[in-house]
Amino acid sequence: MPNQSDPSPPPFDPSKPSTPISYPITTLDELHSGSYFTSFHYPFNKSTVPLRPPNSALPPRPRLLVCHDMQGGYVDDKWVQGGDYSGAYAIWHWYLIDVFVYFSHKLVTLPPPCWTNTAHKHGVKVLGTFITEWDEGKAICKELLSTKESAHKYAERLAELAVALGFDGWLINMEVQVDVGQIPNLKEFVSHLTQTMHSSLPGSLVIWYDSVTIDGDLDWQNRLNEKNKPFFDISDGIFINYTWKEDYPKLSATVAGDRKFDVYMGIDVFGRGTYGGGQWTTNVALDVIKKDDVSAAVFAPGWIYETKQPPDFQTAQNRWWDLVEKSWGILQKYPKVLPFYSNFDQGRGNHISIDGKQVLSTEWNNISLQTFQPFLEYIDNPTSNIIDVRVDFNEASFSGGGNLTFKGTLEANAYFSTRLFLGELVMVGLPVHFTYSVKSEGNSQVGLFLEFSSEMEGKKTLLLASHGLNQFSSKFDEVIEPRQLRKSDIAPGWVIQESSISLNGYTLTEISAVCYWQQPENTEPESEARSRNNQDPAAYYAVLGHISISASVQNIEFPPSSSWIVEGQDVEWGGSEGSKTVRFKIIWKLKDGKNTPFPRFNIYVEKLTKQAVRSLGRKLGNLALAPSDALNGGSIKSKTGQPENQLRTESAGEYIGEAQIGAFFVSDLTIPPATSGLKFIIQPCDSSGASQDVDDAPFLQLNVEGQ
Repeated sequence: MPNQSDPSPPPFDPSKPSTPISYPITTLDELHSGSYFTSFHYPFNKSTVPLRPPNSALPPRPRLLVCHDMQGGYVDDKWVQGGDYSGAYAIWHWYLIDVFVYFSHKLVTLPPPCWTNTAHKHGVKVLGTFITEWDEGKAICKELLSTKESAHKYAERLAELAVALGFDGWLINMEVQVDVGQIPNLKEFVSHLTQTMHSSLPGSLVIWYDSVTIDGDLDWQNRLNEKNKPFFDISDGIFINYTWKEDYPKLSATVAGDRKFDVYMGIDVFGRGTYGGGQWTTNVALDVIKKDDVSAAVFAPGWIYETKQPPDFQTAQNRWWDLVEKSWGILQKYPKVLPFYSNFDQGRGNHISIDGKQVLSTEWNNISLQTFQPFLEYIDNPTSNIIDVRVDFNEASFSGGGNLTFKGTLEANAYFSTRLFLGELVMVGLPVHFTYSVKSEGNSQVGLFLEFSSEMEGKKTLLLASHGLNQFSSKFDEVIEPRQLRKSDIAPGWVIQESSISLNGYTLTEISAVCYWQQPENTEPESEARSRNNQDPAAYYAVLGHISISASVQNIEFPPSSSWIVEGQDVEWGGSEGSKTVRFKIIWKLKDGKNTPFPRFNIYVEKLTKQAVRSLGRKLGNLALAPSDALNGGSIKSKTGQPENQLRTESAGEYIGEAQIGAFFVSDLTIPPATSGLKFIIQPCDSSGASQDVDDAPFLQLNVEGQ
């Protein structure tokens, strides 16, 4: 992961290999030339997570658009493969959002793929921003709108970028005075962009910002009226400026008619003249907008982060979004489709684990690693006799860098329940398999409460709980004791539970966690003993590591290593004689030419030393490279055959990152003295959380220069 504190980075040349980053397009020439598509960084900036369902239209109800404006954009989130700061900004309340806009003050703001990947996973559309402002913006508009043909040309370039990078459209912010004679071409630009986006990507959006009027004046109207409606009519919606008055949402709805949900009333969370004051009273404006049945556009929710709201970012963020939820309600639901997987990762943390084993013990951030986020209910003033539930980065994780930690006190004969997900998963004829991992202390236990509904049969509740819950069985329609899975590669302390459920015709509507006490066997129940002895509530502690829901319990069949082509490109050695480094790009693909079905890959490196005697351990690989191969600058490809001189591992494989595409850039990897070879292992992971055994995974082996 890159060192983000380098005081004097070299000038950025997007054509040269370097640690992959996201960056904007700043000139019309750059936009027109298509130079972005020849950049070294372009392949890394493609989103790999499609919306589900694909090409879907926005729902016919008031919607919530969130416009992310953070310190000019491209901060910690610009590092495509992840950064090294666990305190990086993130959003995890996706179930309260319909549309996410990535905003900066550069001409063409391209959303970093981490935002698109995670938003899409949660059913949220993502827009980039096209903005013109100040004197430079006037000059840009003059060229952009010089002819109808130029307006069409640049609109088509923007559409190409959105489709190629996998996001869903554009916010158009023309924040300059426009010559009234060029207004027809401005309308051509907006109309052609909207039509081209729709034909290229059904379900895409182009939203106009309330700035320039049909007369060419830079005059914010703060409502939908005759001066900005012509742009609304040729686009998918309008983002109304923030300084509206109380009756403006209703007036705008009247003007919009049957398109009232396409009117997004702006709210500046920083509170700069916004109705209701923003900040901790953002809900005042939301309440008015919701009452008048139009949509809302929340600008700069990063206010919480930038102004360091107490007591800490995690707590303040949850508190602020709780205001949004109470005003606006839940907009997204999941699980909707199978497989479903969540390890509660927020895309930042202090460690990373795989199957309960810690593989990284340093700070990191990468929003792409977020999995489905729980619908946790915020409790402002918790009582002493309650379980505190939070996504935790410090406690041990089963997978990734997060977990769900339950800590507090629990009455002897009571249980505690909290919602995790609100779903719309239709159960079909085949059994559906629920798997979850738990780590706990003492007799603390965690189960899953599932609620189903059926038009014919009504509601049905199931409790998945090990060790039995006879004392609570009357509160649920059925209590199921899961099977405990035995897996040799799982770290000690973690218990994996699995249950199969068949409820054809039902829909899974809610998943909750249930905290309870394990009842000792063949002895007086602990709850009765505590009650008789009048003991205080006891300390409770447990961790939920992951939840997986799938249609099959069969082992995933990962292609063997021989099914892959792995190459190294642009190898560059550095460092001194005593401390060498290497940087290069690894790419991989299946030999049969099919698209890889795996959404992510863990990347490891084994640092090897020469060994004259043939190793009796596991085979380390089938690739040997002469040092000159790496120096010639050409591609390094996998080869068949066994090296004559075996190499042995100097240390266990080291986790160096994760990829969402079939490529990874190794950035200035330090090579210990006496290291003769480097074996880079690419471990495929499927969408249900399973990963291939590293011994069977594809790899690239590289001889160290001069050894």
